[in-house]
Amino acid sequence: MKITAIIFSAIVAVVPLTSLHAQTTSALRSGIDLEYIDDGVRAQDDFYRYSQGKWLAKTEIPADRAGWGSFNIAQDNVEQQLRAIIEEVAASGSKPRGSNAQKVGDFYASFMNEQQREVLRLAPLRDELANIAAAKNQRDLTKLMARYNRIGVSVPINVDIHQDNKASTNYVVDFTQSGLGLPNRDYFLKLDDARLTDIRSKYQTHLEKLLTLAGQRDAATSAAQVVAFETALAKIHWSAVENRDRIKRYNKRSLAELSASTPGFDWPGYLKASGLQGKMKFVIVSQPSYMTGFAALLKETPLPVLKAYFQTHLLAAFAPFLSQDFVAERFAFAGTVLSGTKENRTLQKRGVALVNQNLGEILGKLYVERHFPAERKQQVETMVKHFLAAFKQGIETLDWMTPATKQKAQLKLAKMHYKIGYPDKWRDYSKLEIVAGDLIGNVIRSRQFEHQREIDKLGHPIDRDEWHMTPQTVNAYFSPELNEIVFPAARLQAPLYDASADPAINYGAVGISIGHEISHAFDDQGSKYDGDGNLNDWWTKEDREKFAAKGELLVAQYNTYSPLPGYTLNGELTLGENIADNAGAIMAMRAYRLSLGGKAAPVIDGFTAEQRLFMGLAQARRGKSREPQMISQIKSDPHSPPEFRVNGSLRNHPDFYATFDIKPGDKMYLPPEQRVVFW
Repeated sequence: MKITAIIFSAIVAVVPLTSLHAQTTSALRSGIDLEYIDDGVRAQDDFYRYSQGKWLAKTEIPADRAGWGSFNIAQDNVEQQLRAIIEEVAASGSKPRGSNAQKVGDFYASFMNEQQREVLRLAPLRDELANIAAAKNQRDLTKLMARYNRIGVSVPINVDIHQDNKASTNYVVDFTQSGLGLPNRDYFLKLDDARLTDIRSKYQTHLEKLLTLAGQRDAATSAAQVVAFETALAKIHWSAVENRDRIKRYNKRSLAELSASTPGFDWPGYLKASGLQGKMKFVIVSQPSYMTGFAALLKETPLPVLKAYFQTHLLAAFAPFLSQDFVAERFAFAGTVLSGTKENRTLQKRGVALVNQNLGEILGKLYVERHFPAERKQQVETMVKHFLAAFKQGIETLDWMTPATKQKAQLKLAKMHYKIGYPDKWRDYSKLEIVAGDLIGNVIRSRQFEHQREIDKLGHPIDRDEWHMTPQTVNAYFSPELNEIVFPAARLQAPLYDASADPAINYGAVGISIGHEISHAFDDQGSKYDGDGNLNDWWTKEDREKFAAKGELLVAQYNTYSPLPGYTLNGELTLGENIADNAGAIMAMRAYRLSLGGKAAPVIDGFTAEQRLFMGLAQARRGKSREPQMISQIKSDPHSPPEFRVNGSLRNHPDFYATFDIKPGDKMYLPPEQRVVFW
C-alpha cells in the first residue's frame, strides 16, 4: 500500500527541566501518570526511573504473575471482559449443537468441573499412555512423535507451515528443532551457572514426581535418564542467536535428501501419521545439523528411555487439565521454579485463558463488538499513515545509504500493508467438535483442529486476510513474508492508549509500537526480505556493510547492560528488537510532528509535546519481573527488558538530547560517535 504524504515541519517548544512541573496553559489532559514520576532521579541520568520510579517502588507483582507492567494490566482488563462474555454465553439458554455458543459454553464448563477431574484422574490419557507402552521400536515412537505434533506435546521435531521465504506466494513445510522441557539449551549446558544448575536439578525432581503420580515404577531412574537424553538433545540444538539468521535457516531439501541426511529415521511413517504424506515435494529444514544429530541420537538411545521421555512430555502437556495433584505439581515447577510465580491463577482465570486460546476468534468477534469503538480504528489508521510517511522521509534523508538502495527501500515501504483492530474475515470453527464434560478430549480436538487447519493450507493460495493474533491480544507484529504490520484491538486500549488525552502521549505509547513494527521490515533480518516477502538481497555491498557496522555498535551497547547481578544482555540475540526500538522511537517523534501539520503543540502539565511523547513511550514499557522470569528472558527472549528498551533506545535518539538537555557527564549521555541511528 503506497502512502503519499505532504511533509510538514512542526514548531515544538522545549521547556527546561526546571520548568517540568510549571502551571499548564492548556485544558487538554497530558496523559502522563504524574504520580509515578520520581523527582529524586534526574531524567538525564536514568529516564526510565525518573519517569516510572514511584511505580517501580510501590508496585508489587501479583502473586499469580511472573511479571507485571502496562501490557499485563491491559491484558488483565481484557481477560475480565472475556470472562464476562464467556460466562454470559455459558449461562444463556438453548445453544444448538455445533453452534459457537455451545462450543464456548461446554469448553468452559468442562474445565471448571474440578470434581469430575478428581474422579477421572489419568483416565482421559489412558489411550495415549497405552500407545507409549505398546511401542516396540523407534519406528513406533516416530509415528507417536507425529501424533504429538498434532496434539500439542513437545517432541524433538516440530513441524511448521508458513509462507516459503523464497517463494512467498506458496506455503511450505518447515521442520525445526524442539523437544526440550526447559526454556532453551543453556539450562542444560551452562554448568557454571548456579541458578541454572538448581533449576536443572528441580526439573529432574519434577519429572520424577509426574511419573510417580502416574504410577510409574523406578520414577527416579527414568527421570534421570530423561534429563540425560534432553541434555544430549540440547548439545545439538542451535543457539538462540544462530536461530535468528533467516538465510542460515532456509535449507530446501527434497524428501530424498531429507531421508539421506537422517539415516534410520522413518520419514514415510512420520509423514503418514502426521497427515503430510503426498502434500509436498520438498521441505525446509531449519537446522540441518540438528536433524542429522537427532537421527543418530534416536538410534543410540534405548527404547525404555525414549518411552520415559514421551511419558513425561505427555504428562507435562496435559497436567493442567488433570486432577489437582497433577495441576499443583506442574505449576510448582513451570510456574514457580521457572518463572517465580507464587500462586497459580484462579480456576476462572485459567478457564478463560483456555477458551481464549482455543476459540480465539469466536471470542474476538464478541470482544470487538463490545469493546472496540469504530473511531479508534480510524484514529490509529491515521497514525499509521503518519508513521509510513515519517519512514519515507527518513529513508530520503539518510546520510549513509546510496541512492540505489534508498530507491529499493522506498519500494518495499510502499508495498507495506497494515491491519488494525480485527480481521475482515472471521475463522470458521464448524469442523471443531466440543463435547460437554470431556475436557481432555476438547483440548486434544482443538489442537488437532488447529494443526489440520495449518496442513490444509498446503497447495492453496496464501490467505492474506489471515491474522496470526486474535483481536483481544495485547500485542502487535510484523510479518516479513506478507510485508505487513498488524495491531489487534486490545493493543489500542488503556493503559496503552488514552483516547481522551492530547495526541503526543499516544504517539509515544502506541506510536512506539507502530514505528517498532514498521522498523522490523528494515532490521538486520527483516531487511533481508524484499517488498514481496522473499529473501532477496536488495542492498549494495557498501550499504550492507555500513548497516552491519551500526549493528555491531548497538550489540556492544546492549552487551554492557545488566538486569541482574551476574547476567548481561546478549546484544546479538536482541539486535533485531533493539533496532526496531531504536528506529521506532525516532519515527514516533517524526510522525508526531507530521501530525501537527505545522502547528505548534501546547504545553500541558508543564511538559512540552516532545517530553510528553517520551513519557508516553516509557509508560507503555513500564514493567518488572521476578528473578527466574528475568533469567528466562535474558536467555531466550529477543526483547530486552523494559528498562533497557527505554533507556537503551533513548540514549541514541537525537531529539532526546535536546528535549531533556542531556550533556556530557550525564549517565544517559553517549558521545555522538557512539550513538546509533539506523533510519
